Amino acid sequence: MDGRCTCGEVTYRLTDKPLFVHCCHCTWCQRETGSAFAVNALIEMACFEVEGRTVAVHTPSESGLGQIVHRCPTCHVALWSHYPGMGEDFAFVRSGTMAVPGAYPPDIHIFTESRQPWVALDGRVPVMEQYYRRSVQWPDWALERRQKVIDRAMARTA
Repeated sequence: MDGRCTCGEVTYRLTDKPLFVHCCHCTWCQRETGSAFAVNALIEMACFEVEGRTVAVHTPSESGLGQIVHRCPTCHVALWSHYPGMGEDFAFVRSGTMAVPGAYPPDIHIFTESRQPWVALDGRVPVMEQYYRRSVQWPDWALERRQKVIDRAMARTA
């Protein structure tokens, strides 16, 4: 799957399918996107090829740990983020920047306790009032891919 910013200065390609796709309804995502939610496709950086330079913007988050949002330096579209909980070996790619934004629909809706009341969820995927446990929600293949990245990172630091 290919993607890009609005002006086309930064392009990317996912070389594998995302591990998991979040639709986050927290008020922080609502504010950041100017919409009712953010849809992020989580993928390993090793499966994410980027052409062009981005600006890494340190953005506050409700957790207090913040996130690093990679934006196009020209049109300022947010393309992906790194969150402290997953580190810089994983990207949370903004699904709306993909060539086919609906290609990877949400696997889960999170922080729905603060969703807008006019957003109707049909229950086809799990709906969580807050966050969730990966070991319960993620498929085994995604957990295995995630673990391989963690194992490689630990081997680098050993």
